[in-house]
Amino acid sequence: MRNRRPEPAVLDRIPTPVGEALVVTDEAGALLAFDFEDYERRMRRLLARYHGEVALVPGRSPARSAVEAYFSGELSALEALPRRRAGTAFQQKVWDGLLTIRPGETLSYRGLAERIGAPTAVRAVGLANGANPIGVVVPCHRVIGADGSLTGYGGGLPRKAWLLKHEGARFKPALAA
Repeated sequence: MRNRRPEPAVLDRIPTPVGEALVVTDEAGALLAFDFEDYERRMRRLLARYHGEVALVPGRSPARSAVEAYFSGELSALEALPRRRAGTAFQQKVWDGLLTIRPGETLSYRGLAERIGAPTAVRAVGLANGANPIGVVVPCHRVIGADGSLTGYGGGLPRKAWLLKHEGARFKPALAA
C-alpha cells in the first residue's frame, strides 16, 4: 500500500460583513469548501469527508473577487464559480436544487424536495442541505420553514438572516429567546 500525499488546496480568509469567510479551492481553482471562521472545524470535517486528506495552504483564492463582489451587492457574482462535485448522488441532486433558488427567493424543505422530484424525502433533503460543504455559493441559506420562518443554518441564524436580507428575500424574523 502506497501513502498518498494530501491534495494541496488554497485556504483564503476573506473579511465579510458577517465574519471571516473561509474559501478553499483546489489547484485548478474549483471550490471545495466555503464556510465561516467560527465553523472552521466543521469545514475541515466536510473537506475530509468529501475530498479525503487535503493540505490547506494559506493563499489568495481565485474566488476572492467573486466573494467580495457578492458581499458588496453583486448577488449573482458567485454563480459562475467552478465547484468540484462531491457527495452522494442524492446530495448532489439536492445541492443542484439549491442552485435553482435565485437570490431574493426562498424555498421550504418540502418545496425543495418537490423541486428535485423527491416529494416524500423532506427529511433527507434537510440532511443533505446541512451537509453542503460550499455554503453561500450553493445557497443552503435560502431554505426556510414552510411558514416562512428561519430554520436551522450551519452558520447560525443571525448570519442566515443577514444573508437573506442582503439578497432582498422575505422571511419571518426569528423570535427573541
